[in-house]
Amino acid sequence: MLKSMTGFGNATVEAGGLSVTAEVKTLNSKFLDIYCRMPRQFSDKEIELRALLTQQLERGKVELSLNLARTNAIRPGVTINRPLVAAYVSDLKETANSMLMSIPDSDVLQLALQQPNAYLSESTDSTADVSDWATVQAAVQEAIRRCNGFRKQDGAVLESKFQEYIQIITDRLADIEEHDVLRIPAVRDRMRNSVRELLDSETFDQNRFEQELVYYVEKFDISEEKVRLKNHLSYFLEVLATEEANGKKLNFISQEIGREINTIGSKANDASIQRFVVQMKDELEKIKEQTMNVI
Repeated sequence: MLKSMTGFGNATVEAGGLSVTAEVKTLNSKFLDIYCRMPRQFSDKEIELRALLTQQLERGKVELSLNLARTNAIRPGVTINRPLVAAYVSDLKETANSMLMSIPDSDVLQLALQQPNAYLSESTDSTADVSDWATVQAAVQEAIRRCNGFRKQDGAVLESKFQEYIQIITDRLADIEEHDVLRIPAVRDRMRNSVRELLDSETFDQNRFEQELVYYVEKFDISEEKVRLKNHLSYFLEVLATEEANGKKLNFISQEIGREINTIGSKANDASIQRFVVQMKDELEKIKEQTMNVI
């Protein structure tokens, strides 16, 4: 099944007091181009996320956005060392009393908070960090899964379009084959008239005549081109129905199809066939344009 390079998926996962929203958007690109917007606290995990995106999204311009929000009470990273501060306050008051000084309680507390070791730094909770990262991974995985689902749906539409375009080219090829039967007698008549003129000429050259005859036969005969074009069209549909179908391979086949169409147009030397060729080229351009959006 074909997969388009255009896709979108988002997911929100809540666990352990953390809500994580992940969005994955993909667009056309010749190569894999990844851009991540994520909180700084997980910046060391960017390489891991890039590896995950590379493995599951394969190709295209990929944008990943992460938004985090706490759903429970947040503990401060720094707390007051209350027993030590209380000791500082008591000592400052005793010192002021011994010096017969009166200091407001608010000033005493401010001085106490400025003393060494008045604050305690909360130790990092590694268990919480692991839990938070697991929540982020779950949200990203779900967003990628939905994005791939979007890509498959769009790929199914593209596959239907490809079949439609190939069928139109096949129909025009059938028209050419039908008209070619009428074209050949006309070509034969033109050649016969040319031969008469050569035979009536006093400067008739037998060798030149044979060369000209071979040239015209090769120039006007499109039998091989019709067979090759029919084979290329069948091969395109065969590849389209396989798991190995990808944009690059389909584009290569479309180039071969275009080569045969151009040759038919240049050799046919017939207005009706030229019209069919123009219609075939129009459908082929649609195919080439759409293959640029296939992974």
